[in-house]
Amino acid sequence: MSMTDPIADLLARIRNAYLAKHDRLDVPISKLKTEVCQLLKREGYLEAVEVVEREPRRLLRIFLKYSEGEPVIRHIERVSKPGRRVYMRSDELRPVLNGLGVGIVSTPQGLLSDSEARERRVGGEVLCEVW
Repeated sequence: MSMTDPIADLLARIRNAYLAKHDRLDVPISKLKTEVCQLLKREGYLEAVEVVEREPRRLLRIFLKYSEGEPVIRHIERVSKPGRRVYMRSDELRPVLNGLGVGIVSTPQGLLSDSEARERRVGGEVLCEVW
């Protein structure tokens, strides 16, 4: 069975793992999921991301980050959905939570945070917002 929206599934799994106070979670691997998690790690929202070689398929292991027992990610939301894609030019991108959060934008230069996209003056599809 194919999945309609793998990014929404990834975000829901991360949200649920934080609610259950897990220290890590495993998700089926894809290039896009790996790039999203690497960007969240680079922005300081995840502890680590690694690829686990397992039979019959590889997994993406995500280590969650906590600060004084509280989850670092307080809100994670899908913006562009399969039924309603959201595209923005670089001058339309606004800081998430006045710069305290991060938006993930799929651009021709790859996945970028909203601040990187504004800096490079490229637009694209706004995948999700995290704070």
